Amino acid sequence: MRIGVPREIKADEYRVGLTPAAVRELVSHGHELVVQQGAAGAIGFPDAAYRQAGAAIAPDAAAVFAQAEMVVKVKEPQPGEIALLRRGQVLFTYLHLAADRAQTRGLMESGATCIAYETVTDSRGALPLLAPMSEVAGRMSVQVGAHCLERAQGGAGVLLGGVPGVPSARVVVIGGGVAGTHAARMAVGVGATVTVIDRSLHRLRELEDLFPGQLHTLFSTTDAIERAVAEADLVIGAVLVPGAAAPKLVTREMVRRMRPGSVIVDIAIDQGGSCETSRPTTHAQPTYVEEGVVHYCVTNMPGAVARTSTLALGNATLPFVLALAGKGWRAAMQADAHLLAGLNVQAGAVTHPAVAAALGLDCGDAAATLA
Repeated sequence: MRIGVPREIKADEYRVGLTPAAVRELVSHGHELVVQQGAAGAIGFPDAAYRQAGAAIAPDAAAVFAQAEMVVKVKEPQPGEIALLRRGQVLFTYLHLAADRAQTRGLMESGATCIAYETVTDSRGALPLLAPMSEVAGRMSVQVGAHCLERAQGGAGVLLGGVPGVPSARVVVIGGGVAGTHAARMAVGVGATVTVIDRSLHRLRELEDLFPGQLHTLFSTTDAIERAVAEADLVIGAVLVPGAAAPKLVTREMVRRMRPGSVIVDIAIDQGGSCETSRPTTHAQPTYVEEGVVHYCVTNMPGAVARTSTLALGNATLPFVLALAGKGWRAAMQADAHLLAGLNVQAGAVTHPAVAAALGLDCGDAAATLA
């Protein structure tokens, strides 16, 4: 198969779909690779490294899309990229369609086969291609939250870990999944007072075992969230419903009751955000103040640490790229129901139930498309 890797064009996005090492692996399996010029130079992977790995270098995205049977990216295609897609072409990337009707319509009109990293599953019901970036975003959430709490950034001037004689900051993590667990790990590590809220008692027990005596857990109810948020210095929204829009668990009224200068970091903003006051921001302008609270809602948080993120993501995606390229997308999905769960749009139809439900669209039968 001929596989294309364009340069990411979303604002402040420096990750890349495939590293030179991944290209070398694919070439060794008989595939052809075409990589856009300068696709990863900013994170230490120059064009020469891709040539040495066996890839051809294309001058622009149009050339990559024109040649490729499958396009491997990181972030959702922007309007100009959607216009380059064609019927029968495979797109393998993060999509986050539940919060993006315009992109969904564009992909449907393209006729392309669109496979989303974030809905591919595994035998444990986990999300193996979302997990690496959730780990990065979870850890980053505490890092950026601490920065936002500084007075010069509009925060209340609170140090997360406190100092002897001064209490540490109160961090509330809503959602105990991969992102929430890594956020809790970082917050506990700097000495903050940490509370994790989740609707799964089983998961809360696991967190108690992971961090014995180091954090508090709460079962998720409106009352529990309301009380915890009101007392928090930093709230981290880490709620995930695979493929669907994030539930708005933190209301505007809850935000209004927070102390001025408190901070919300909404990791779930890719899926619409878990707070009513959240709206997408960029790395160039990452924050805004709403109801006296600093909001950090960058939609591509891991892009700030693009080299680490690219390497972590590549480790997870490469086996799936090899399967799709080696067998073709239909045969690969027939052999792997977990990969089939990643199919979001095919030949003009939405094929993922959660995406269709979130957007009020009819849902096609993903399995039937394999015939």
